Amino acid sequence: MNGPTRRALIAAGLAAPLARAAGVPALSPRTLVFPRDHGTHNDTRTEWWYLTGHAKDSAGREFGFQLTFFRSRVDGTAPLRSRLAARQLVFAHAAITDVQGGKLWHDQRIGRWNGEPPAQTGQAVFASAEDTDIAIRDWRLRREPDGRTTARAAGDELQIQLEATPTQALLLQGDQGFSRKGPETSQASFYVSHPQLAVRGTLGLKGQRFEVQGMAWLDHEWSEALMHPEAVGWDWFGMNLFDGHCVTAFQLRRADGSKLWAGGSFRAAGDAQSPTDIYRFRPGELDWVPQRHWTSPRTRARYPVEWMVRTPADFYTVKAVIDPQELDGQASTGTVYWEGLSNLFDSNGKHVGRGYLEMTGYARRLVL
Repeated sequence: MNGPTRRALIAAGLAAPLARAAGVPALSPRTLVFPRDHGTHNDTRTEWWYLTGHAKDSAGREFGFQLTFFRSRVDGTAPLRSRLAARQLVFAHAAITDVQGGKLWHDQRIGRWNGEPPAQTGQAVFASAEDTDIAIRDWRLRREPDGRTTARAAGDELQIQLEATPTQALLLQGDQGFSRKGPETSQASFYVSHPQLAVRGTLGLKGQRFEVQGMAWLDHEWSEALMHPEAVGWDWFGMNLFDGHCVTAFQLRRADGSKLWAGGSFRAAGDAQSPTDIYRFRPGELDWVPQRHWTSPRTRARYPVEWMVRTPADFYTVKAVIDPQELDGQASTGTVYWEGLSNLFDSNGKHVGRGYLEMTGYARRLVL
C-alpha cells in the first residue's frame, strides 16, 4: 500500500473521531455474553484485541511478544451505498523483544473492511461478530472451539505462530467488564482480560526459528470515547505473577504528567470471579511515580522505563527488561508508543511477576 493511501486511511479512521469528540454517545453498562462478546463490536468507534507475553526456548533464550489487532469505525457525512465501501479499518502490530540481542523487532499491517461477515464475502480482511476471529490476510488472531487462542503473523524479519491455553477464568475489568476511563460517563470501555495463559509455539527472527513456551495475557477492549480531552496518553501494565495471581494498573495522563484517571485490579490465583478473589482499584488508590527514564534516539521521546506504582495490593516496582522497546506504528495507526516486556517487583524487592508495560502519548498526543 502506497504512502498517500495509508495517509488517507489514517485520516479517515483516526482524525475524524477527534473532530467529533463532542456529543459522543456514552456506553451503558450491560451484562457481557460470551462467546459473542469476544467478537467484534462494529457499532463502536474503537476496538482492540491484544496478546502479549514472555517465552523462552529449550536453551533458555528469552523473548517477549506482542500481536495486537485494532478495529476503527469509519465515519462520514455521506451514506455508504456500496457493499465495497470501507466501513471499518483494521490494523495490526506484531513485535518480538529479543532479550539476549537487546532489540525490539516489529512489523505492521493495515486493511479496509466493509463490515460484512467474512463467510458471505470471502474477504481477506475481517473480524467475526460471533467470537474472536480477526485477520488481515495471513495475519490472524482466533479463538478456537476448545478455548485456545491461536496467533499468527509473519513479516520480512519476524514470525509469530503461537497458541495460548487458558489456565484461569476470564477477568472482567471495572464493574463486571464496564471500565471507566475518565471523570465523564462517556469516557468508558468494555474491558475483558484473560491472564495466565499457557503459551507455546514458534517465534522467528531473521530466518531463525525458536520453539518456545511461556505465559501470555490477552486483553479485549471496545469503546466509543476512551480519552478525556485533557488526556495526552496512558500508562498501563498487565502482569502475570509467578504464584498465579495477576495485577492490572493504568493511568490516563495530562500533558504535565499528572494523573487524570486511574484504575486496575488484583485477582488472586484461581478461577472464581467472586468479590473475595478480585479487588478492583479506585482512581484515588493508585499513584504512578517515575524512577528512571530512557530517551529514544529516533523520536527523542522520553519514556519512564521504571516505575513505582502504589496500589491497594502492594507498592510495586515495574522495570523494563530492556529499554529500547519503542514501536513506530506511523505507517498504520499513526502512533508511536513504548510497548515492552517488563518485570514486577514487590515492596520487599522480590521479583514476583512478568508481563507488559505500555506507555502512550510521549512522542506526541495519542489520537484514537
